[in-house]
Amino acid sequence: MTDNGAKEKLNRLWQPGLDFLGCDVAIMGGGMSWVSERNLVAATSNAGAFGVIGCGAMPPDILAAEIAGTKELTSKNFGVNLITMHPDLDALIDVCLEQRVSHIVLAGGLPTGASIKRAKDGGAKVICFSPAVALAKRLVRSGADALVVEGSEAGGHIGPVATSVLAQEILPQIKEVPIFVAGGIGRGEAILSYLEMGAAGCQVGTRIVCATESIAHHDFKKAFIRAKAKDAMPTIQIDPRFPVIPVRAITNKGTERFMEFQREIIQRFNNEEISQHDGQLEIEKYWAGALRNAVIDGDVENGSLMAGQVVGMVSSEQPMQEIMDELVEQAASALMIRNYS
Repeated sequence: MTDNGAKEKLNRLWQPGLDFLGCDVAIMGGGMSWVSERNLVAATSNAGAFGVIGCGAMPPDILAAEIAGTKELTSKNFGVNLITMHPDLDALIDVCLEQRVSHIVLAGGLPTGASIKRAKDGGAKVICFSPAVALAKRLVRSGADALVVEGSEAGGHIGPVATSVLAQEILPQIKEVPIFVAGGIGRGEAILSYLEMGAAGCQVGTRIVCATESIAHHDFKKAFIRAKAKDAMPTIQIDPRFPVIPVRAITNKGTERFMEFQREIIQRFNNEEISQHDGQLEIEKYWAGALRNAVIDGDVENGSLMAGQVVGMVSSEQPMQEIMDELVEQAASALMIRNYS
């Protein structure tokens, strides 16, 4: 057990994150499509952390219902993750503002200054993802209120650089806004290390997929519990004419099928049966359907098992409160050992 002094020091380290998010534990939940819906989001916020709805491909009316449903389950702050490439992005921002969502996370691409301004003018705090120092500085100039630095160990769509490297590059240079570190975080000791480097908090996704409150299919959770770190691999791009943002997922028949699907699209393009633009859209849409098949329907053989490399640390289904208490206890215990060593 940790002493109160260690937990007080931990609170001082992530106080900027606590103040920004308005919660008791400066840990954001990842905005995972199909997984981060009202039940998981409310459970995250009720456990003292900060839940985030994964809007994904939701249309505005469905997002409005999801936000309203989340409010019925928690009175705590939570945010909404919006994909910048969504064709109805402005309407989705407006839904968040109408529903008085406190924080909007703009992800899946570089948001425009106009999108950031629209959200901020409506009263929301804006969080953006940054994969590089130059982009971090640009986003701050554009008005981002906070940044998430996410490395390639994460699940889902990933960049090419490891979390530890990105943190070392960005944390010392960006002091104007709070920064949350994500990707490859499964224990409290890792959270502590980034806090000591200057982070305001962290974001976790894979670690909370198997929360008791998560509606993910039993077989989907079982696949996570069985998987090892080496099983969560990124997809490969076949043809540079059809750039594919790598997706990290537990390898199965679905990942093999994605390679075949790319080849089919390339062949159709070569035969002039489909345009390059439409072919690219088809490739991107593949994952949305495959992810739903796995998360909701439990097709873990053919669906997409998006997971970060910390999936090897997920060993059982746990209540969200237990997960958060565990992470805090691990971070505080590491602090206590340092204080008395």
